[in-house]
Amino acid sequence: MNGHAASTHRYPLRVYYEDTDAGGVVYHANYLRYAERARTEALRHAGIPHAELVANHGLMFMVHRAEIDYVRPAMLDDLLVVETESMDVGGATVALRQTVRGPNGICANLRIKLACVRIGGNRPARIPPRWREGMAVLRGADEAVRG
Repeated sequence: MNGHAASTHRYPLRVYYEDTDAGGVVYHANYLRYAERARTEALRHAGIPHAELVANHGLMFMVHRAEIDYVRPAMLDDLLVVETESMDVGGATVALRQTVRGPNGICANLRIKLACVRIGGNRPARIPPRWREGMAVLRGADEAVRG
């Protein structure tokens, strides 16, 4: 786990023109892109990069479910922070909460359920122990990990 203390991961990003609609508001689907980037960086920060899961175990995380509550719009040139924390780590699934914050507060709340699957067959697979432990780092408490 790279010796990192348990915590919520924070990923900063800037809203560019390409991210917005004609009114300068972030297009709704881009929140999923921001969340994906933040999850990738959170895994890397926790010492459990997704690329290593693929290369060493033939496994990957796929989004099984995504729920988004849009709270207030993010605008062109805003500096955003995507906070990522794990809520529950099961045998083959992980539930995450991701919050997109802008200069005026929360822009969006996302609840993401990831499934660990075998590459090629897309069959569910147990999350390797190192990745399960690493996900607990994103929770801030060991009780987030269960059988």
